Amino acid sequence: MTKAKTGNSLSIPIPGLKKLLSYRREWLRGDVLAGLTVAAYLIPQCMAYGELAGVEPVAGLWAILPPMVIYAVFGSSPQLSIGPESSTAVMTAVAIAPLAAARTDAYISLAASLAIVMGVVCIVGYFARLGFLADLLSKPILIGYMAGIALIMIGGQLGKIGKIKIDTNAFLGQVSEFISKLQLAHSPTLILGILVLVFLFAFEHRFPNLPIPLIAVLLSTVAVAIFNLDTRGVAVVGEIPAGLPHFVIPQVSVKDLSSLIASAVGISIVGYSDNVLTARAFANRNNYKIDANQELLALGVANFGNGLMQGFPISSSGSRTVIGDSLGSKSQLFSLVAMVTVILVLLFLRPVLALFPKAALGAIVIYAATKLIEVSEFIRLYKFRRSEFILAILTTIAVLMTDILIGVGIAVSLSVIELFSRVARPHDAVLGKVPGLAGLHDIEDWEGATTIPGLVIYRYDAPLCFANGENFKRRSLEAIESEVNPVEWFVLNMEANVEIDITAIDILSELRDELAAKNITFAMARVKQDLYLELERAGFLKNISDEYIYPTLPTAIAAFEQRNLETKD
Repeated sequence: MTKAKTGNSLSIPIPGLKKLLSYRREWLRGDVLAGLTVAAYLIPQCMAYGELAGVEPVAGLWAILPPMVIYAVFGSSPQLSIGPESSTAVMTAVAIAPLAAARTDAYISLAASLAIVMGVVCIVGYFARLGFLADLLSKPILIGYMAGIALIMIGGQLGKIGKIKIDTNAFLGQVSEFISKLQLAHSPTLILGILVLVFLFAFEHRFPNLPIPLIAVLLSTVAVAIFNLDTRGVAVVGEIPAGLPHFVIPQVSVKDLSSLIASAVGISIVGYSDNVLTARAFANRNNYKIDANQELLALGVANFGNGLMQGFPISSSGSRTVIGDSLGSKSQLFSLVAMVTVILVLLFLRPVLALFPKAALGAIVIYAATKLIEVSEFIRLYKFRRSEFILAILTTIAVLMTDILIGVGIAVSLSVIELFSRVARPHDAVLGKVPGLAGLHDIEDWEGATTIPGLVIYRYDAPLCFANGENFKRRSLEAIESEVNPVEWFVLNMEANVEIDITAIDILSELRDELAAKNITFAMARVKQDLYLELERAGFLKNISDEYIYPTLPTAIAAFEQRNLETKD
C-alpha cells in the first residue's frame, strides 16, 4: 500500500494523492479528453440514476461530485470512475421505499444516512483487512466478468439507439425485445445511432491520436442543432437543473437507522465487489497494481462524504471507466476534469449539453463495451487449460443470467471448487535417475529413467490435508507396488508439502505403520522447518528417528546406500 506521510508520526493511506503529485505531463491530453467525454456521458446517466434511487434527478449529479474528489485522494486505481451506478441506486430505492415516500425530505435524509452507514461498513472492513477477499477473484473470473458487464452495457443501450421502449432488464430479453420491436424504432434516432457507431469503429483505429468519441458526440450535437432533430423526435439530454449540493447532517430515527444497517451491509458487498472487480480488470489490462484493501477505505470514505453532501450510496461505473480508458486516461485527473465540467455545467453551461442526443451517448457506450470483451484472452485460456476457459465462460453466463453479485458469487464458488479439485488430486512423481542428466527427475517424464533398486523416492505436489490425505496414502502404496525390485526404503520428498493438517498427519502415521509392517523403512527429505515443528507438535516425530529425516535427497540416497553396505557386511 502506498502511503503519504503527514508530519513525523501519522501515516495516512492516500495513494491517489501521491500519484497526482508525481503527475507526468504526457498524461495530460488523455486525461483531459477522457474527463470531458466522461462528463458528457455521466450527466444524463447520473440524473437517471438519481431518479432510479428515488431522489431528485439533480441529486444524481450532486452525488458524483464529492466521491470524485475523495477517490482521487484515497483510491488506488488511476482509472476507476466512481459515483452513482445502477445496482446501488436500485438497492437504495428498495431499502428506503418501505420507510418513506420517494423525493420527500424524509426520503432524502434516509438516502444520505444510508450512504453514511455504507461508508462506515466499508471503513470497518478496511481496518479488519477484509480486502483479501478480492484475492478469490482469479483472472478467468475477471475476463468473464468484464465480458458479462460489457454485454449488459450493450443490452442497456439498445433501446436508446432506436428509441424503443424495452421493458426487461435481462440481457437476452433486451436483445430479443429489441429485435422484435425493431420495426417500431424511431428512424432518425436509429440512423443517428448507427452512424455514430460506424464513425467510431471506422475512425478510431485510423486516427488513434484523435478523441474520436468526443468528436462523435459533438458532431451528433451539431447535427441535432442544424437539422432540428430534437423537434423530430430524437431524444436529447434536455434541461439540466442548476445548483450545487451543500453540507447537511441527515436526521434519522434510531428505528430507521437499525433498518438501514442491514441494507447498508448488502449494498456494501455489491458496491465493493463491483468496485474491486472493475479496478482489477483495468489494472490487468494496463499493467499496474491496485490495493484491494485500500479500495475498501476509498469506497467507504467516498460514501461517508457523499452522505454528508445530500448524496446516496455509490460505487464504481464500468461504463464510465471504459470510456475514460478508451480515450487514454492515466490518472484520477480525468475524474477531476469531469467533476469541474459537471460544476461548470450546473452553474453556466446547461444549455450546451441540452442538445446532446441520447442515441449518440448510447452508441459510445456500446463501442466502449466491445473493448471489454477480450476474445484473445478467451482463446488463450482455452489453449492453456480448458477448466479455466470454462470458468470464464460460466462467469459471463452467470453475470448475464443472474444478479451481478450472485453471478460473481457463483463464479468464485466454481473457482474455489476447481482449485480444491486440483489440491485434492494433485500431480505426484516417483523420482529416479536419467542417463546423462544431473539430479533426480519424474520417471514418467523421461524415457530411460530408472529408480534406485530398493529405494522409492516419492513426491506429492500439494499441501497435505484432509481433502487429499487418503489419495496421498493410496498413491504412495501404488508407487511402492509398481516397483519391480523389492522395496526396502520409502523416502517422502516433502519439498511441495508446505503445510499439513492433523488429519493428514494421522494418515501419514498410518502409512508409516503399514510400511513398517512390510519391513519398509519410512524416511523423509527436504522437510521445511515450519513443517518439522508442526510434525513435532502433533507427536508424529516420536516414532521416527532424526536419522531418517534428511535435508536433501542426495543425503537420503547416501544413507540408503550406506545402510545397504552395512547390511551386506
